[in-house]
Amino acid sequence: MMHITLIAGSNRHNAASTSILRYIEDVLKSRNIQVSIIDLAAVQLPLYSPDSEVVPPEADVLIHSVKQADGLILATPEYHGSISGSLKNALDYLDNSHVTGKPFLTVSSAGGPLGVSSLLHFQSIIRNLHGILCPEWISVGEGQSVFDADGVPQDMEVIQRIDQAVEQFIVLVKKLGHNSKQPAKVMMET
Repeated sequence: MMHITLIAGSNRHNAASTSILRYIEDVLKSRNIQVSIIDLAAVQLPLYSPDSEVVPPEADVLIHSVKQADGLILATPEYHGSISGSLKNALDYLDNSHVTGKPFLTVSSAGGPLGVSSLLHFQSIIRNLHGILCPEWISVGEGQSVFDADGVPQDMEVIQRIDQAVEQFIVLVKKLGHNSKQPAKVMMET
C-alpha cells in the first residue's frame, strides 16, 4: 500500500496551509492511500543543531515517518518570501539518506495573490536533499483560503487545482515505484 507523509509547516492555529493538507489527507484516504501527518503546530521540534549528538524524540518521529513514506507533501505559509521557520527547522533534521529519490508535492498559502517565492525555495531545498519535485504545485493566495467547518476549500477553482496536483503527484509516486523499499522479486529462468 502506498504511504504518503504530509508535513504541515505552520505553527498557527487554523492555518490555511494546514487546512489544505487536511483536505489532501482526505483525498488520499478516499483513494485507500495510507497517510501520516506531522503537524508542526502540535509537534514542537527543538532548534536543529549539527553539534547535537542525540536526536530529540520529536525529531525521531519525523525522521521515521519520512523514511517510511513513498512520497512527501510539504505545506507552508509564505513568510517574508520563503517557507516558515518551523518547517525549515524540521527539514534541517532530514538528510539525503531519508529522502533520496522520493517524490515531493509542495503547497504554499500566502496573504498576497500567490505564494510563489516559498515554492521556489522548496525547489532548492528538495533538490539539495536529492528528492524529486512534482511538476505541479499548489499555491493559494488571499481570498482563496476560505474553508468550511470540515476543512473543505470553498472555492471550486482551488479544489480543482488541488485535486489535479494531487493526481499528478500520485502518478509520479507510482512511476517511481512506491514500493521501492521492498526487495525486488527476482525471476530466474530454468
